[in-house]
Amino acid sequence: MEVTVTVNGVEYRRETEPRRLLVDFIRTDLGLTGTHIGCDTTSCGACTVLLDGVPVKSCTMFAVQANGHELTTVEGLRRDGELSPVQAAFKEHHGLQCGFCTPGMMLVATALLGANPDPTEDEVRWALSGNICRCTGYANIVKAIQSAAATMHEGVRA
Repeated sequence: MEVTVTVNGVEYRRETEPRRLLVDFIRTDLGLTGTHIGCDTTSCGACTVLLDGVPVKSCTMFAVQANGHELTTVEGLRRDGELSPVQAAFKEHHGLQCGFCTPGMMLVATALLGANPDPTEDEVRWALSGNICRCTGYANIVKAIQSAAATMHEGVRA
């Protein structure tokens, strides 16, 4: 089947099998390896991407289901050579250790801040509840997301 999908602002047309998982399509067919494969059961969130701005776990979605939609991967967060506010905050507040969960966490954070520009700590933790980090204990991830929210507020006021 032919799939047409816009990923990080670029339209792609590819032939793919109907049973091909979106995560495999993104990583192998498009060469965007920032989307990680973790559990294959939607438990860990490492494969999270944004589908029309909404976080989805690409390990249990078929590529053909994304046909005609817009995807954002972690590679798409960077704009004009600059880190996004979420990426910069993760770097500044050490919201990562091994980095395996980081792309999914950043995409969930991006969606959260798009819907709720000033989330409470509980709202951040709830948004992250579908993503597992085995290294950090989440404290710095939450701090990074709230810092990104503050930075984004400053940008709006400027």
